[in-house]
Amino acid sequence: MLKVNAFDHLVLNVRDVEVAAEWYARVLGMTRVDNVQKQGGPIRTSMMFGRNKINLRPISMSPDVWFTGLSPQPGSDDLCFLTDIGPEEVADHFRQCGLEIELGPVVKPGAQGDILSVYVRDPDGNLIEVASYK
Repeated sequence: MLKVNAFDHLVLNVRDVEVAAEWYARVLGMTRVDNVQKQGGPIRTSMMFGRNKINLRPISMSPDVWFTGLSPQPGSDDLCFLTDIGPEEVADHFRQCGLEIELGPVVKPGAQGDILSVYVRDPDGNLIEVASYK
C-alpha cells in the first residue's frame, strides 16, 4: 500500500516571479535558486528553506511548457510555515516589513498539536501563516 511521508516541493502560480521571489526572500528569509531546465526549457525559480522548496510558476506560462493543475490561479493558496521564534516576534517582523497582519497571533491546530499563528498575504494574495509550536 502506498503511504507518502513528506512533501518534496510545492508550486505557486504567481503573476510576477521577480516580485514573488523578492517577497519570499525578504519577508520569510528564503533563498532564491534559478535552475535551467533540460532540453532548453525556461529558467525555473525556486525558493529554498530548510529541506523544502517552492517553485514559482508564472501564470503566463503555458501548461505545455510547465505541466500544472487544471485551473492555475495566483492567490488561491493557503500556506503555513513553521518558525522557532514566538508569534509576537513574527508579528513585529511583519510590521517592520510593512505588511498588514490579517489575523493573529491566534492558536490554531497544527499537524502535531496547537500552534501560535500570525497571518499575512503575499504579493499575489495567498494567505501566508507563520506559526510556532507552543
